[in-house]
Amino acid sequence: MRDWVVRFNAEGPTGLLDRKAPGQPARLDGEHRRALVELIEAGPIPAVHGVVRWRLVDLVQWIWDEFRITVSETTVGRVLHAMGYRKLSARPRHHAQDPEAATIFKKSSPTVWRRPRRPRRRANA
Repeated sequence: MRDWVVRFNAEGPTGLLDRKAPGQPARLDGEHRRALVELIEAGPIPAVHGVVRWRLVDLVQWIWDEFRITVSETTVGRVLHAMGYRKLSARPRHHAQDPEAATIFKKSSPTVWRRPRRPRRRANA
């Protein structure tokens, strides 16, 4: 009750409106985000980073190694989404797949479409 009175006295009736709670401050500040963008744009070096593409778990580990900050994969995903990055995944393909053999077995549509035949009417007996 006291808090309401103090807010009313300081701000008037608008001081009684509910506000969004301030919450915990972000763990990744502007410097961390810039470093993360540089890392993503440069891409991983397999010999150095041990991966051929960045996954969220790899980025979480890099943030820990670089800045000693613990963040979850969900948090990194949200930060990257807010910065305009989208999760992309390549369609899997076998390393020994023959593209010519795939075209042979690929289904193709018939060149001419025909209407189905109408069922014959039975003569009433």
